Amino acid sequence: MSCENINDNNKIAIQTSYGSIIINLLLALFKLLAGILAHSAAMVSDAVHSASDVFSSIVVILGINMASKESDADHPYGHERFEPVAAIILANILSVTGLLIGIEAVKVLASHSYATYEKPGLLALSAALVSILVKEGMFWYTKIQAKKINSSALMADAWHHRSDALSSIGALVGIIFARFGMLYMDSVASLVICVFIMKAAIDIFRDATSKLVDKSCGDEFNVELAECIGKSEGVLRIDSIQSREFGNRVYVDIEISVDGAKPLTSAHEIAEAVHDSIERDFPVVKHVTVHVNPYSE
Repeated sequence: MSCENINDNNKIAIQTSYGSIIINLLLALFKLLAGILAHSAAMVSDAVHSASDVFSSIVVILGINMASKESDADHPYGHERFEPVAAIILANILSVTGLLIGIEAVKVLASHSYATYEKPGLLALSAALVSILVKEGMFWYTKIQAKKINSSALMADAWHHRSDALSSIGALVGIIFARFGMLYMDSVASLVICVFIMKAAIDIFRDATSKLVDKSCGDEFNVELAECIGKSEGVLRIDSIQSREFGNRVYVDIEISVDGAKPLTSAHEIAEAVHDSIERDFPVVKHVTVHVNPYSE
């Protein structure tokens, strides 16, 4: 992938994150005011969740800036793993947010203090509906951008938006029940929000850690690599294909067999052709190592 493409990808990620920050600040303020004015604990919890999205977007920006640094003497393989590290930080922010919301809801339910609450007003219902529509839209937009540039940190931020949309659905249901006199349902909705947030945090954490431990890219990816290699003239057999995730990029190690009677320069040219075809057809691949064996039956 060229430096120009990398810079373009960073711009896409950072612009998306800045947009998320602005929208989440406005949405969190709106939901907080709606929760206070309409007497809805669930909506206040939902506002806290939206506010945490602001911090997650800041972490995304920092992680992507760190990951885009050029290789240096201390990091000869680059800094791409800073991006899944940022995603892990996001997972921790999410889990702490969900835990605090859940603890507060349990306290209210255990003390029966919800009995002193007023019925949530229509403003809380309106805020929940607005939040669902906005956050679901942000989820799809951010997810599309994350897939376009293969960014784990941005994808984690997308799922943060989705968890916020789901938590708003929980808040909406709780508010509706509370308006019919079941005031405890407002706090139950906060517990549901907690579950959604924790689930999103676990999913983000698992995906990010898999990119830090040299996980294989999978059989489907390796089959596509084999098809690409097979098109190269002079390759008589593919002996081995290994691929591994390195942050948001991929490293590939290949062994091929060529005619052993060919001179070294010809074997080297075949290996270079394989190397170049993979980097051309698979932009996600950062580095390819091609080892050449003499062909035997």
